[in-house]
Amino acid sequence: MGTVLSISPASKKASIMDTEGAGDGIKNDKSLKRHSMFVSLSWKKLVSTSAKKSAKKVTPNPMPARELPSSQVAQLNSENIRKTHQTEEKKPKAPIPVPVPTVPTQNNENVRLSTVQKQPSSLSLVSPRRIVIQASTGELLRCLGDFMCRRCYKLKELNSGEVILWFRNIDRTLLLQGWQDQGFITPANVVFVYLLCEDTIEDSIGSPSELQGTFQTCLYLAYSYMGNEISYPLKPFMIEANKDVFWETSLRIINRLSAKMLQLNADPHFFTEVFQDLKNQRDTGEANLDR
Repeated sequence: MGTVLSISPASKKASIMDTEGAGDGIKNDKSLKRHSMFVSLSWKKLVSTSAKKSAKKVTPNPMPARELPSSQVAQLNSENIRKTHQTEEKKPKAPIPVPVPTVPTQNNENVRLSTVQKQPSSLSLVSPRRIVIQASTGELLRCLGDFMCRRCYKLKELNSGEVILWFRNIDRTLLLQGWQDQGFITPANVVFVYLLCEDTIEDSIGSPSELQGTFQTCLYLAYSYMGNEISYPLKPFMIEANKDVFWETSLRIINRLSAKMLQLNADPHFFTEVFQDLKNQRDTGEANLDR
């Protein structure tokens, strides 16, 4: 009493084929897995091998140093020394100083130049000595008065004190009337007045009034050029005897002495020469009496 199942041969064969197909599929899957594993392992091995080769190329192992024989070392040293000398010879050399010739000296009627030889000395080269001249304002005024008396020798009664008084009276008048804040009479201004008088005052003057008019015209130009104020009045400088020729004398002085007036202020050497010339105008006889 049981149930009998019957299977036909065709179905059995089909089932067997299905079973074998499934088995082949499993085998194929296993073979694929194994093949992929082998591929991945072989790729990793190639990568590691290439990295090792590149590392070997970047940092190669140094070759052991080979010792050279002593004869070859000496030859290399001599070649290095020769190349060093050739390099130094190619470098530009400093210019050789040219000897400075001295003043030509005559020897056997032939002029030769001798070179300057530096001698050991503690003395250094210095500029030419500067001439320093000192004089007070009163001394320079006295020199100016002596010059006027010597130039106008026809005026027997003229003395240097009278000329100085003309100068001081004008300066005092300008101070009292408020035309200037400080006195004009200084050593430099006295030298300037002497420059004008030395060219303007002539020995042909025959009267004290003519001399006073010409002298005060020189003073007016000196005040106008060297004074501290913008302008000065004419009245203190002009006298009745010289009124007609005042401007003529002024223009003549300007035309002849403009260059020297500018040079006196610009050139210290020229000022020193005029200063020394004025100081030499002092009467030697009176100077000895003062001493």
